[in-house]
Amino acid sequence: MASIYDFSAKDIDGNEQKLDAYRGKTLLIVNVASKCGFTPQYEGLEALYRTFKGQGLVVLGFPCDQFGHQEPGNESEIRNFCSLNYDVTFPMFAKIDVNGSNAHPLYKYLKHEAKGLLGSEAIKWNFTKFLVDRDGKVVKRYAPNDTPESIGKDIPVTP
Repeated sequence: MASIYDFSAKDIDGNEQKLDAYRGKTLLIVNVASKCGFTPQYEGLEALYRTFKGQGLVVLGFPCDQFGHQEPGNESEIRNFCSLNYDVTFPMFAKIDVNGSNAHPLYKYLKHEAKGLLGSEAIKWNFTKFLVDRDGKVVKRYAPNDTPESIGKDIPVTP
């Protein structure tokens, strides 16, 4: 696989979504959870999306229940939670695994392209973020405690 455009994933409504649809966009891909200490980052992620979407940024949320059972809901419950509590309008996807033998192929690729602390590929917790440039190349990985507000400086601005 040469870029993230070679992958697809089910969206929050169960429809297969080719990531090729985001070709030419800057992507911030995040594994999210509704019952995590970092869950309030939804607000910052939505603010980033609204601020930079006119300049080509798309935030993609991938719910995951692999860390402390902090995403116990089904897709409908997750969608409603995000909408009601954080007015999320960025694209959300169906719940996936990000680690282990059942990790989604997209996350296997992301982790290989941008390793974490000490070269580890494993995702350590919810709200790990990957910045992908307009050419589909993974350019940076952010830890869960890296806030969306601190990431804003790294979003390429269209002149």
